[in-house]
Amino acid sequence: MLRALARVDLGAIERNCARLASVAAPATLCAVVKADGYGHGAVPAARAAQAGGAGWLAVATAGEAVELRAAGIAGPLLVMGALAPDELTAALRARADVVAWREPFARAVAAHADAGGAGVHVKLDTGMGRLGTRDAGEAARVAAAVAGADRLRLAGAMTHFATADDDPAFAREQLARFMPLAEELRARHGDLLLHAANSAGAIGIPEARLGLVRCGIAIYGMDPFGEDPARHGLEPALELRSYVAEVKPLAPGESVGYGRRFVAAAPTWIGTIPVGYGDGVRRALTNDCDLLVGGRRVPLVGTVSMDNVTVDLGPEPPPRGAEAILLGAQGGERVLAEEWARRLGTINYEITCGISARVPREHHHEEAAR
Repeated sequence: MLRALARVDLGAIERNCARLASVAAPATLCAVVKADGYGHGAVPAARAAQAGGAGWLAVATAGEAVELRAAGIAGPLLVMGALAPDELTAALRARADVVAWREPFARAVAAHADAGGAGVHVKLDTGMGRLGTRDAGEAARVAAAVAGADRLRLAGAMTHFATADDDPAFAREQLARFMPLAEELRARHGDLLLHAANSAGAIGIPEARLGLVRCGIAIYGMDPFGEDPARHGLEPALELRSYVAEVKPLAPGESVGYGRRFVAAAPTWIGTIPVGYGDGVRRALTNDCDLLVGGRRVPLVGTVSMDNVTVDLGPEPPPRGAEAILLGAQGGERVLAEEWARRLGTINYEITCGISARVPREHHHEEAAR
């Protein structure tokens, strides 16, 4: 019995990737495993993604690329983020492709590349407003500089959608801005890998699939539209569990937790679950969350503290040591990351990324339910 445990089903990640690869075909699936695989564990998630049919992996930082290569992960790998000089060197040593949108950076890549060469993807900012050039002419010049450098390979052209999850019309406008550059680069430089779609784009905007789709949230079985993953045949891969460490009666007028933010109106039993915001259970879930104990939902009551939460177990409490599920399924009930996200006014990405490093990850491989 552990204080807290995040159990990650690699079988679910593998099946999610197989489904996404099938949906995106003939485009290739790129599995995004940045931020420690969205909190699931980057290395095991990468292996499961490749087993499910992902032809590429993507990360945000050079350090993440180095971690994958050190673990023996092979295959095409893209570092999508901005790179300082030392980070660029590390990314190239990890045999990762990098992203460029300014000529000085393209020259830096050429200067740091060894005899094995380096793949470069040119990025056009079509509406995200972050990385990439807004000038298609500049993107074309960067592409020409890369194509003309001895140790560089012009591997692809890309953009990134800002609203594929909630405003597909704007995403289609972005795609319309990107395609003239993509067609020009292909006419000048041959068959490049074109990519624009994230998880929401890959599922909801078929014409955006191009040659590669970069799926992150969906490979972990979470809904890119923030609703129910089952709508898209996705299986949540992560379960966050703990146990009931203490059970005690609460009389009317008695309270639990800092600030007495829950005061009993009637006799009940209170269970203490030894996880808190130090583990990623956000304090804003105070009096606004359900856990699963004994196959039923029980409300979180009182203030979420660093190391403990309390739940109202009602008149018939389970024994001490009973399993508690914070995220996942138990009996006929389930609590999804999407539910936490709605209660917190955020997105499901933040829920699993926010599970802290002090929560052990246990990886296992379950077969599909029949």
